[in-house]
Amino acid sequence: MSNKRVASIDVMRGLVMMIMMIDHVRETFFLRWQVSDPMNVADTDPGLFFSRLAAHFCAPMFVFLTGLSAWLYAHPSAGARSPAGFLFKRGLFLIALEICVVSVAWTGRVPPTTIYLQVIWVIGLAMIALALLHKLPRGVLIALGLAIVFGHNALTPISFQPGEAGYIPWTILHDRGYLVAEGALKVKVSYPLLPWIGVIVLGYAAGPWYASVTAPSQRRKLLAGAGVAALMLLAVLRGLNIYGETKPWEQGVDALHTAMSFLNVTKYPPSLAFLLLTLGVGLLVLAWLEQRDNAFLRICATFGGAPMFYYLLHLYLLLALQMLAVTALGANHGSRYEFDSLWQVWALTVALIPLLYWPCRAFGNFKRRTTMAWVRYL
Repeated sequence: MSNKRVASIDVMRGLVMMIMMIDHVRETFFLRWQVSDPMNVADTDPGLFFSRLAAHFCAPMFVFLTGLSAWLYAHPSAGARSPAGFLFKRGLFLIALEICVVSVAWTGRVPPTTIYLQVIWVIGLAMIALALLHKLPRGVLIALGLAIVFGHNALTPISFQPGEAGYIPWTILHDRGYLVAEGALKVKVSYPLLPWIGVIVLGYAAGPWYASVTAPSQRRKLLAGAGVAALMLLAVLRGLNIYGETKPWEQGVDALHTAMSFLNVTKYPPSLAFLLLTLGVGLLVLAWLEQRDNAFLRICATFGGAPMFYYLLHLYLLLALQMLAVTALGANHGSRYEFDSLWQVWALTVALIPLLYWPCRAFGNFKRRTTMAWVRYL
């Protein structure tokens, strides 16, 4: 890879997107086996638990890398430029995409009966927030990002009931729930915004680690040090059940279930323990990826170079496969066709990755050649 500094970011982005496929195949073909948030350790099959846990790493790393990529956009080799316009316009684009395109992929209905405001929406809002905040001094950005990531758990006791004045803004910022719960079109916030602002701000603040003047060895030390620090803090705060997670871990019936309880962290909104775990491991992987190159990593980089194209393509492919399965095999769980075993979820995931590679590679090449400005938003 000619530019390993940027390629490692694409590799990481592509890797988490491939992992994301597991969870989305599960939600398409294994939906009857629901997982709560946090999960019910006693009743959740370990295979299902760790499949869901793997998917936990996707959103935090993607949002963090979005902030990091915004810094790289603002600091090209030709000289610094403001990322505000790009962040603001792309943020609005992602919000519109969530409402008009992604919701259709999840529901299979035009128009959808329920709009789920999920990860694409929250990335869009976080980008708009970063467009407003990026001019702050780096030290202030770091302090702000840490304050949000570490402090938002203290806000958990605050809640509002539907109809109260603070319900809508608090649902958008911190508490998952319906903005519109009745009528022909319902709207639900699945990804509350506030903690993700902290994550994207920290990603932007980490941008100088990827400056051309930073030696790869120094970057590896910074990434590894931050990752180790996050995991050590997790071990203390989570290990002693001090702070950072609404559900304390408990001794299980065996070592496996004890480990599951410890790793059973809250995603909606992402708790401090959730972010320490996912970002801590993610930073260590980023450090490991520095200046590594092999065929698998180049495949990851291909997906990571066309992230929104991959995201939309895989959602609509899964929708088409579900409709085809119902037509060809018949519905076996309500109006859906679903697998009998979890291994089939993994098998389909492995089968779909190569199928998506060539379209993503072709689109990535097209994106690099074209002069059409809108294409870079994908």
